[in-house]
Amino acid sequence: MTAAIVGWAHTPFGKQDAETVEGLIGRVATQAIADAGLEAGDIDEIVLGHFNAGFSAQDFTASLVLQADDAFRFKPATRVENACATGSAAVHQGVKAIRAGAARFVLVVGVEQMTRLPGPEIGNILLKASYLPEDGATQGGFAGVFGQIAEGYFQRWGDQSDALAAIAAKNHQNGVANPYAQMRKDLGFDFCRAESDKNPFVAGPLKRTDCSLVSDGAAALVLTDMTTALGMKKAVAFRGLAHAQDFLPMSKRDILKFEGCSVAWGKALAAAGVSLSDLDFVETHDCFTVAELIEYEAMGLVPEGQGARAILEGWTTKEGKLPVNPSGGLKSKGHPIGATGVSMHVMTSMQLTGQAGGMQIPGAELAGIFNMGGAAVANYVSVLQALK
Repeated sequence: MTAAIVGWAHTPFGKQDAETVEGLIGRVATQAIADAGLEAGDIDEIVLGHFNAGFSAQDFTASLVLQADDAFRFKPATRVENACATGSAAVHQGVKAIRAGAARFVLVVGVEQMTRLPGPEIGNILLKASYLPEDGATQGGFAGVFGQIAEGYFQRWGDQSDALAAIAAKNHQNGVANPYAQMRKDLGFDFCRAESDKNPFVAGPLKRTDCSLVSDGAAALVLTDMTTALGMKKAVAFRGLAHAQDFLPMSKRDILKFEGCSVAWGKALAAAGVSLSDLDFVETHDCFTVAELIEYEAMGLVPEGQGARAILEGWTTKEGKLPVNPSGGLKSKGHPIGATGVSMHVMTSMQLTGQAGGMQIPGAELAGIFNMGGAAVANYVSVLQALK
């Protein structure tokens, strides 16, 4: 254990027309530092996770964090990007700075504002997270890419419509208790399972309820070394973490296996000295319900092709043997690209310190996070445990 989270902040996710990227960054940066009991001058390094790719006119956004407080002036600030795993890329970059002894306190911010653009333009930007020479003409944008993955899975392992609907229903039910979630509505299995005017097919076998939400929002956290963390008012330690990057073209791999996800989970659990069964819950990347289904297999919860068992037998509900996405996941909470991975670390820290309110998993002490960029291309896993 070489780094710990000692403060955090989170905006509501959703359509926020009155906000700007700069305003969202400033709000969570200021709140996270205050939550850690620090001042801006205490921060040694800043890492910003911001995908952008056209969502915002302002690029080169690392220095926008400095707008939050004049005391940030001349602090090192870097923006990182790794598609939908941008937030976790920022977190892991901050941990490396702590581990190297280059900084005592690191501020990590994740942000995205997506909703100001028309739907087709949003789809075109998201498609940039796939391999354009092969996928650039995919109908339905990134949803179309995962629609193809779902079709392939159905062909190999049979119709999984019940499992996908159960995952969607679970995450929407969990999201009701999340005060930051974009959609706090228990839709129920029957609504998620049936095609309707309000739940049409979007791409392949994926319906609207199978797709995460386009969102605006930000999250931030403060990292420090273990010695310093022990003197703070709260601390959540990284027991293990791993990043595995896979080929971008789906044609170069078996896309139904999410092999990079498996590698990252294996390395992170080994570094933590624990097994999957030791975890009290997992926050995983459900950009589409079929992603969560395959991730059950990739993390080792069930054998290949048996992901449906985990949800249909209740293993991943809040009362199950390994609750998955007690926050409601991307499906309910929303998916502002650059903020998502930071949000997952904040939500997990809230759980491990008993501050998750209605989302709380009783007695949670050890948890895992999986954040994915592209179609299982950028794969980040963190294993977190509360210190105090």
